Amino acid sequence: MATTADFRNGLCIEFNGDLWIITEFQHVKPGKGPAFVRTKLKNIKTGKVVDNTFTAGVKVTTARVEQRPHQFIYKDDYGYNFMDMSTFEQVVLEEKMVPFADLMKEGQEVTILFHAETETPLTAELPTYVELTITYTEPGIKGDTATNASKPATVETGATISVPLFIGQDEKIKVDTRTYTYAERVK
Repeated sequence: MATTADFRNGLCIEFNGDLWIITEFQHVKPGKGPAFVRTKLKNIKTGKVVDNTFTAGVKVTTARVEQRPHQFIYKDDYGYNFMDMSTFEQVVLEEKMVPFADLMKEGQEVTILFHAETETPLTAELPTYVELTITYTEPGIKGDTATNASKPATVETGATISVPLFIGQDEKIKVDTRTYTYAERVK
């Protein structure tokens, strides 16, 4: 058990029968009335983010989760297959448990969250940035625009990312996996 004083970003709690991760929290002490904690909670299974307010001092049940490094091997009819980097055991995750799966290429290292008590995989997290090669994009014409313009580009995994006009085919780019956007060109 933990109280609202123990809240921190990344803490996993049991709330309304599901597992939630605290993504943001703010302790508020108004001039009149009791203190409270405003939080943004992300559901581990669905990825849905909700706002919730806890009264200060309320006890919540924490869930022990472990992050383990895995490597993406391949995708088949059952889902995505990952290999544990230390024990070489294989884990299969359903498609809904792997957000932004279209940014993963074979051999990609990911972090899988496991519920420590039941040893069940909860979700897979890609690194913040992944490097991908552009397989197709239209050529950008100089002088086409007055402001920051972008064009669609298909990367090696089949995903379509919006990139600036100066990016060409067969170039390597960094993609932000949190926002699904172009970050920079890889040198």
